[in-house]
Amino acid sequence: MRRSLIAAWRGPVLSILRAVAGFTFMAHGLQKTFGLLGGTRLPPASLAGVGGVLELIGGFLIMIGLLTRPTAFILSGEMCVAYFRFHAPGGLWPVQNRGELAILYCFLFFYLVFSGPGPLSLDAVLRRGGAASD
Repeated sequence: MRRSLIAAWRGPVLSILRAVAGFTFMAHGLQKTFGLLGGTRLPPASLAGVGGVLELIGGFLIMIGLLTRPTAFILSGEMCVAYFRFHAPGGLWPVQNRGELAILYCFLFFYLVFSGPGPLSLDAVLRRGGAASD
């Protein structure tokens, strides 16, 4: 009984994880792109400014579960670059160089490339009447 309950919730919980990750990632994009939520607007042509646009648009796509796998692949790469370009020079350990979020987002998005968006997503709705994409 317990296994079947856990199995039944696997897809919906994956969908919730994806949506929350997309929402919080999008907030970082709002900070960098528009200077909202206590952020500073960055020049759009700068490396961090391009990252902000990717975070805003990509975070929204991840949140709603549209084009999840390719978007997650791009965002995973963005976070890998962010970690090694901006955080790793500040120290060996992520807690020292303030790179914990970059690493977590990198591997969370990498996981979504393989797991898909879950059943509660626009990808699932567009695929054969709402079938899960797993």
